[in-house]
This record gives sequence, structure tokens and C-alpha cells, in this order.
Amino acid sequence: MSRLKSVFLAARPKTLPAGLVAVWAGWIVVTKYATLFPELHLTPSVPLAVLTALSCVCIQIACNFFNDALDAENGKDTARRMGPKRMTAGGQMSARTVKLWGCAFAGLAVLFGLPLVLAQGWVVVAIGVPSLFFAYGYTGGPFPLAYHGLGELFVMLFFGLVAVTGTVFVQAGWQPGYGALYCCASLVGVVCGSLSCLLIEVNNIRDREEDARTGKRTLAVRLGDSRARGLAMAFLLVPYATIRQVSFFLPSVHWSLFWCAPILVGGCILLKLHTTPADKRMNSLLALAALHMLLYMAALSL
Repeated sequence: MSRLKSVFLAARPKTLPAGLVAVWAGWIVVTKYATLFPELHLTPSVPLAVLTALSCVCIQIACNFFNDALDAENGKDTARRMGPKRMTAGGQMSARTVKLWGCAFAGLAVLFGLPLVLAQGWVVVAIGVPSLFFAYGYTGGPFPLAYHGLGELFVMLFFGLVAVTGTVFVQAGWQPGYGALYCCASLVGVVCGSLSCLLIEVNNIRDREEDARTGKRTLAVRLGDSRARGLAMAFLLVPYATIRQVSFFLPSVHWSLFWCAPILVGGCILLKLHTTPADKRMNSLLALAALHMLLYMAALSL
């Protein structure tokens, strides 16, 4: 395997829609508010949105590199792994090299974030620093979140609430009268976080037995197979259960034919959560969950 291909695979490109969707969701909130409530004088900026997306994706890639190296060093990735092959554990790259790539992408995240700091000030730093810290702390440091059943909380916060409200803040800042805007952003953040948590829960259900053997106490390990599947179903249903609340803050959001596609895919996911064994066959369920996330956000944006 070529070095470039190894770096590409260690970045886990199939996971990147989670970070991009959160920025997309924040952009949806801002642009809809700019149209629905012109008295707020919102002026969405495409360059700032692009820089936000690039910074978020770089943080996510850095997290993926650190995860690849640290899981191998801590003995959490083994030959029995049923998910995509890991570069450090598979011997394609050294842990040191993978960590250096992680640091490089963390540096790129800071570089892309500098214009955001110039635009909105210290609050962006307060958002960015914890995001960078937990990109490593997800599987590193004295208390790795992923090893103690806190992966879903991390995802809900940083791929949901923080990413969506942070995107809105970069675009809008803070002014009197923006309370409803940020209430809407927080609610949509919960929706995004739930969709991302569905991905990690399916991943953890698939790897539950190996994680239990290696001492990785994910929430799926703690709950057991059936309860973890129930939790995954809850993560899938939360975005639909909150449509009415979202439509309160975004009157342009309503049920229409555009929702048929995500609902059909979501129904397929529910069925497969009942029937798919916890092995490599769950990889197709992960792909469906990623597709569902994109379809849901597309319907929300229309």
C-alpha cells in the first residue's frame, strides 16, 4: 500500500460528512433567519462558512489520526477488528507518523480558524481550544472519553451543539434579539448530534465484543447489544420527534414530499437495527446512516 493511500485511509474520509453536516446545519439556520427575519440584519458570509467547514474537518481528521495511533498503542485495535482497517495497527504507518499527521491537521484547523477569530473575537478561541483538546482526548490523555462510555456525549457536544451554534456565531455574532436564533441553533445542534451519535453507536455495536475483550468500555459494551440497539433507534428518532419544535423557530420547515427520502432510509435503518448481526454486515448500516444524515439535512434546507 502506498504511503499516500495509507494517509488517506487513516484520515477516514467516510466519517467526514458528520463534521460538514454540522456546519451545513448552522448555515441553514442563519440563511433561513436572514430570509424570514430581515429586521435582524443578518448577512451570511460564504467565505466564513467555507473556513468554518475547513477548520471543523481538519479537527475531525486530526481526531481520526490520533484515534488510529492511540487505539493501536493501547491495544484496542486487534486483528479481529470488523471495521475498516487501521493503518497503525495494520503496520502500514508508525504511531509516531500518524500522530504527526494529526498534529499537522490540528495546525491547519488553527490556520483556517484565524480569520474566524478576527471576525468574531475571543469566543471563537473559547470554542476552538476545547475542540482541539478533545480531538486528542477522545482516545488519549489520562481519561480517554471513548474508553469510558463518553464517546456519544463527545459527539453530541462537538458534532452537534458546539459545531452548529459555533457556525451560527461565526456568521452572526451576538446582538440583542438573537435569542430565538440561538435557541433554534441549539435545537438543530441536538438534531445533528443525534444523527452523528447514530453513526458512532452503530460502529460501537459492531465492535462491542472486541472492545469488551480489549477493555474499551464504550456505551455499547456497558449497555449490552439489545439496549445499545435501542439507544441507536432513539438517536434515529430524535430528529423526527423534534420537527415540530424546529418548525416553531423556523416556520419555513414543514412536512413535504422532500421528507419521503430520509423517512424511507430511516425506516430501513430501523429494520436493519433489528435484524443485522453485530459483525461486518453492520458496515452497510453505517453507510445507510451517513446517507440518512445527508438526506435529512437536505430536506431541512428546502
